[in-house]
Amino acid sequence: MAGTIWEFFGYRSDDKTDTAISAASNDYCPILRDRCEKTFNDGIVSGVCSLKPKTTGPVICCPIRLYADDYQMLKDISIKAFDEELPLSPGEEAVSYAKANSRPCVAVFGKRWGGELRLPQRTGTGGYFVDWVLAKLNADGTLVEFVAIEVQTIDTTGNYRNGYTELKENRRVVNTTASLNWENVSKRILPQLIYKGQVLQREELCRKGLFFVCPQAVIDRVMKRLGGQDGLVRYALQPASITFVAYNYNTDSDFLDSEIAPIEETLCHSTTVYKVQEAFNNVTLPEENVYRNAILKALGSD
Repeated sequence: MAGTIWEFFGYRSDDKTDTAISAASNDYCPILRDRCEKTFNDGIVSGVCSLKPKTTGPVICCPIRLYADDYQMLKDISIKAFDEELPLSPGEEAVSYAKANSRPCVAVFGKRWGGELRLPQRTGTGGYFVDWVLAKLNADGTLVEFVAIEVQTIDTTGNYRNGYTELKENRRVVNTTASLNWENVSKRILPQLIYKGQVLQREELCRKGLFFVCPQAVIDRVMKRLGGQDGLVRYALQPASITFVAYNYNTDSDFLDSEIAPIEETLCHSTTVYKVQEAFNNVTLPEENVYRNAILKALGSD
């Protein structure tokens, strides 16, 4: 299903203020406060934060968009995981920060926050890497525990190059052939969550498991694929946890042109990797002989 570009270089596509136009002209991302990292295959910076399908609300398709409000998402999850509000520090600086201030802190490992952790390579398919690791340190800089965070939005199919061109040149919103690739929920997102959740369960200091952060629309599809949220029994945080955390646009918030549309947490649901795996493997099969009946119908023999 085709749609339109809803946010472009951080601002709504119908925002025609100098601020929004300047961001697009300079390939600037106001979330990162730096050059936009989202590109087309030819390397041209695309600047597309979210798409709006014709029949639904806008859906975030760039992970960076979830880092709004100076990485508020990391602060939210740190509080959930460690039961208190602690200062966040880039991983390489965290020990020095804790000792200098004589207080506990959270070491953040992730892109632009001290770099990703160096983990051993795995042969074959799959990988250990997660997008973020939050590690709680004591006031003397010793490691207490940690949690992992995986961030996913949704890939697109089709093409929004014509929409990009019209916004760049004329600040005009037009229909595109772009749509959202929901098949990746089953093909890529869920298998990765199950695998990484099992890996993290074996870590003696990962006591709260894996947090999965994504837009509300992606959570809706994940839950649908798993047979509904009610089937994923809620558990307290534990090493085998997978906690689904969703964000969406705050439609009740008033904001002006030249301002970034606010997002808010809309769901937090903790279950276990085993419940997710069980639900993922519980495939609902169609009626028997669907292939035979389709062939007979095509042959005109029904």
